[in-house]
Amino acid sequence: MTADYVVAVLTLYLDLSDTPLRPSPLDQSLARKLHQQSGPLPLIESALLLATLRRFCRPSISLRFPRSARLPTSCPSSTNSSSSPFPDGYLDYLRLKLRISLPTRPDVQKNTFSDDR
Repeated sequence: MTADYVVAVLTLYLDLSDTPLRPSPLDQSLARKLHQQSGPLPLIESALLLATLRRFCRPSISLRFPRSARLPTSCPSSTNSSSSPFPDGYLDYLRLKLRISLPTRPDVQKNTFSDDR
């Protein structure tokens, strides 16, 4: 059970944009600690999504927050928010908001047979 939980937390974290390709030992340690604290996965996911949205949705005149290099910078203690459950559909809303807010990547090559080369 612990290993499944740790893998789930790390997968949620690594699936976000601007995160490393592999989890660090510190990330793995925090995921195990979250399991010991009984942090529910939906709460962890919402914290990760909110942290990512906060970085991407800042006004353009503001400095951007640095990319998240470690899980601890993105995931608050599970005891902070566990007393207030979120409404149905909240995670879906956060996922949609993030999908809309992410900067789009320019196409490297629009068409294989393009004349624009």
